[in-house]
Amino acid sequence: MGKPAKIPLDYNHLQSATDIMRALAHPLRLRIIALLHKHPDSSVQTIHTNLGVEQSIISQHLRILRTAALVQTRRQGKNVHYLLDEQRLVAAAQVAGQLAKLVREKDDE
Repeated sequence: MGKPAKIPLDYNHLQSATDIMRALAHPLRLRIIALLHKHPDSSVQTIHTNLGVEQSIISQHLRILRTAALVQTRRQGKNVHYLLDEQRLVAAAQVAGQLAKLVREKDDE
């Protein structure tokens, strides 16, 4: 058995990535992200109409995405518009890729 692989991540990056992965671990939230990618700056009403899901449910899932800092908000009158934080999504994907690489290396030992 070889030496254990050193994880090139610090705890804060790993915790942040974990929070993001939890937020992404729901099919409806993934659909919301896909919609926001295709139609940036969408309101809850727009998301509700496009996905055919109750507005209150959309709002609950947007709150989770906001808490994970995956979406940002912009108020326009009475409406709140949502935008993806693309930089945060890319950073999470990089961390996930590093973790997957470590798992593959461990499996190859």
